[in-house]
Amino acid sequence: MRILFVGDVVGRSGRIIVRERLPGLIRDWKLDLVVVNGENAAGGFGITEVIYRDLIEAGADAITLGNHAWDQKEALVFIERAPCLIRPVNYPAGTPGRGVALIEAKNGARALLVNAMGRVFMEPLDDPFAAVDRELTACPLRTGADAVIVDMHAETTSEKQSMGVFCDGRASLVVGTHTHAPTADLRVLPGGTAFVSDVGMTGDYDSIIGMAKEEPLQRFLRRIPSARFGAATGAATLCAVAVETDPATGLAVRVGAVRIGGVLEQTIPTFWA
Repeated sequence: MRILFVGDVVGRSGRIIVRERLPGLIRDWKLDLVVVNGENAAGGFGITEVIYRDLIEAGADAITLGNHAWDQKEALVFIERAPCLIRPVNYPAGTPGRGVALIEAKNGARALLVNAMGRVFMEPLDDPFAAVDRELTACPLRTGADAVIVDMHAETTSEKQSMGVFCDGRASLVVGTHTHAPTADLRVLPGGTAFVSDVGMTGDYDSIIGMAKEEPLQRFLRRIPSARFGAATGAATLCAVAVETDPATGLAVRVGAVRIGGVLEQTIPTFWA
């Protein structure tokens, strides 16, 4: 299976490059499954139903969220009628929506998608490791799903790497999101799980983690908020992870970084070029 996971889409710039480039990538790379993290898609804070549907129409098979899941209050309602919108699985019982979904890929295969949120320097949610273990046990790779993707939305590298080790051999891909800066530790772990600490954001990198630079900088310099944060509006870089899995095992055999557009050094996976 050919899988593309697109990092945190930030604001209009991120949405534009997804709409412009994703359909061609699906066609040219013959992608079977596309997952997009959309928790910053609405001006950097949350997601709306219109944006959710735009990302699906662009070719996303599923959209994950994170700590900004409910910044747009309408998400609390429309998530119930958005079967491909996945919020962190370790929110307390009774939280709207779902933290896991079995998605039908473009080739008809079954893909289990789990979204979890870390607890270090973040909200004190339920244990993400126990929650992920429960879902991977209920729908194991090979017998329950042809591919398993875990989006670990977390602040610290150590917590994301720990989730990678915890899921090694049980997931096709464990991908870190949230910190918006792509890391260089992309690899296939010993048990066959593709992993990266952070895939990076899909947004304008002439910014401070996707936000227009002036206000975040002034808050560090003055320690006083002077305005609302606003998403940067320059040309975006689409950051993603490309994974190819073994059809017999569902584990990763190849993984590569994707960076297209904007100011970052461009790269695409050589095995699909």
